[in-house]
Formats: sequence, C-alpha cells, structure tokens
Amino acid sequence: MPYLTSRLLAPDSRVFADPKVGPDETTFQVDNTSDAYYSSPYYKAHQADLLPIPTGPPAVPLDLAAVVPPNFLAPYMAAKTMTFHCVGDTGISMAVRMANEAGVADAMVADLARQGAASPAFLFHLGDVIYNFGEAEYYYDQFYEPFRGYDRPIFAIPGNHDAEVQYGADVKTPLAPTLMAFLRNFCAAAPGRSPDSGAVLRTTMTQPGVYFTLDAPFVSIVGLYTNVLEGPGVISSQGGQFSPPLDDAQLNWLKAELNRLKGPRANRERAIVLACHHPPVSADAVHGGSVGQAADIDSACEEAGLWPDAIVSGHAHLYQRFTRTIAGGRQIPYIVAGSGGHNVSLPRGEVVGKAPITWGEYTLVKEPLLEYGYLTVTVDMSHAGSERMAIRFQSPVDPSAGDEVMVNLASHALSGA
Repeated sequence: MPYLTSRLLAPDSRVFADPKVGPDETTFQVDNTSDAYYSSPYYKAHQADLLPIPTGPPAVPLDLAAVVPPNFLAPYMAAKTMTFHCVGDTGISMAVRMANEAGVADAMVADLARQGAASPAFLFHLGDVIYNFGEAEYYYDQFYEPFRGYDRPIFAIPGNHDAEVQYGADVKTPLAPTLMAFLRNFCAAAPGRSPDSGAVLRTTMTQPGVYFTLDAPFVSIVGLYTNVLEGPGVISSQGGQFSPPLDDAQLNWLKAELNRLKGPRANRERAIVLACHHPPVSADAVHGGSVGQAADIDSACEEAGLWPDAIVSGHAHLYQRFTRTIAGGRQIPYIVAGSGGHNVSLPRGEVVGKAPITWGEYTLVKEPLLEYGYLTVTVDMSHAGSERMAIRFQSPVDPSAGDEVMVNLASHALSGA
C-alpha cells in the first residue's frame, strides 16, 4: 500500500487515513486468544441469549456532508452520482488470515484513486468489524491497521461478534458491556483519537447510534442492528417473544424512517438501501436466513408504503445475490456480502450447481461466490426517467469472480449477469 501524498482533513479535526501507510502487517500486535471461549461453559450458557441495545432511537439521521471536508461532495453533486463501498465480516481472529482482510482493504483503497464521482465517497461496513467478542484490544489489528490507508469515512452497523460479550466465572456478569468498544470507535460524541487505534491516526466516527440512517447525496442507507445470535438476526421483541431484553423501539424507528424517506424516494431524489448484518435470506450452510427479522422488515415496509431498492447484509461469509419479486412485479436485490476477510463459508449442498433456484418470492440468481471481496454501489441520477443503481461485487483474489446487478429506480426492474 503506497504512502499518501495528501489526506482528507475535515474542519472538525476528523482524520480518515494515516499519512504513513507502509506495507501490510503480517503478525498481530495483540494475539487473539478468545477462540477458546467458545468451548467454555459460560459461552454455552449464554449463546442463545439476546442482549439489550445500549442506545435509543437516533433523533436525527447522520448527514454525510457533516462528516467530510467542504467541497468534497462537489464532484458527486455535479455528476448527480454517488459511489460508495459496502463490505461485511472483515475482522480476523487468526493471524494466518491477515492477508485475506488486507487484500480486500487494499483493493478498496486502490479504488479511491478513481477520478471524480467514480471514486467511492465512503465505506458502509455491514458488521463483524471485530472478532470474536467485540474486544477493544483487537481494534488495532482487525480494523485500524488494515484500513489505515482508507482515506474516506467508514460507517458501520454492529455484527453479532461486535456485540457479543464474555461472561465471568459467575456465569451472570459480562466482563465488558455489550458494544462498549464499538460505541467508543463508531458512536463517539466527537471525533478524536481512540485508545484502540494504536499509532494509526484515523479519528473516531460519530454515528448517532448502533442503528441509524446515513443520508448522502442521492442515497439513504438505513442501517439496522440485528443483535448477537449466531443464528437469526432480531430487531424487535417479535410480539413479546424476546421481551426483555428487547422492545419494539428499533422497529418503530424503522417505520418512521421509511415514512420520512417516502417523499424523496417517490420524487426519485434518492435511492433507499437497507443494511443489516444478519441476512433476511441466505443459502449458506452455517447461518441461514432470519425469518422473524425479515417479517419485521416487511411489516415496516408495508405500513410505510415504501420498499427499499436493495437490501445488503453480511454474516454469511460468501457472496450471494437473490432477487425478490413482490406484488406488482417489483424486484428487489437481496445481497449477502460477508466475504470481507474473516473466512469463507460454503453454500448448502442443495443449491450447488442448481442456480437459479426459487423459494417463494426469492430467487437465488447464481451460485454463491466463494471468494473474498466487497461491493461497490453507484447511484446514478443524471438522467431523468432512467435513474439507476448498480451494485457490483469484485474480488481482489479472482477478478473473474465478479457479479453486478442494475436496479432501475423508475421501473423497479433488475438486470444483470
């Protein structure tokens, strides 16, 4: 990774990249030893437990313009185009996997050299920034060092591993509060140096909560927090089933956000992307989809009368693309992009060699891709009546293992390989 000749510097002292970006590290500064906790009686006693959400509904969305330097958005506004990255599950718990994450991060850094509106304006991380239990001491090796050259804002929703906790010998008391390090590094009251960043100069992000909406030119990303289970994601009490510790505040917030965005979307001023760590639907062999979470999202969309133009998620460590066709023929891509470096999962045996394959409203468009990689999303509003959003998966390991889908924002139809 080359040294930077210049950096983005925002007026509130935000710093997005280190000025001295040397070669990728090959060993951890702090060895990750928490894998052993999975076999402990304490983990087994709590692995089916949900945890409370430590922040309430955000009062206002986060505006990208409040985070970047003046005039940074001018090329995007002039082109009526917004480009950004998405990726999930970059955290690596073993030093032998460091090259996996570094390869993905370095490829995204290389994309920033593109000119004008073709250069990604930010990264929206889909969760599992850190493995295994959100430990602060692993933030340098798993986040700050790999992304030290990513000279753009990085936003994130927590994955289950960002929020999981380890319990002490009494089996009741967490050794650290859930999401403690995530809140310090992504939801700080003001940008500043994190005690977890080591020598890297990236400042903390100032998201309004662990679920929030990022409003950028021509696109809003509604990010959900889907809690800590290794199995299905959860965003509500699901009719009291998970109360306590959960209530319906996040679900009610989602409905309110969709209502807020309904007018701008109807006027085709912006695309709407819904981001969640646990995928509503997945054909991977380990995790699977999240039926209750998917039903909550559907109920919010139906009540608001607004469906997202795409749903992106991580958690399953492979790339998958589904097309969902709902009433009226509207098509929505459901994309799983949890191949950011942690490891590679396998698809269920019954889908291998069978794509396209359809389950109800969902069609697995092509066989899942088992390569590390990330998404580049481009929303193009430059031609009235033919507004569109392109979502492209690319792999630094195998450039031929790519995929792209085009969302027609006027007709709600999809096209792609």
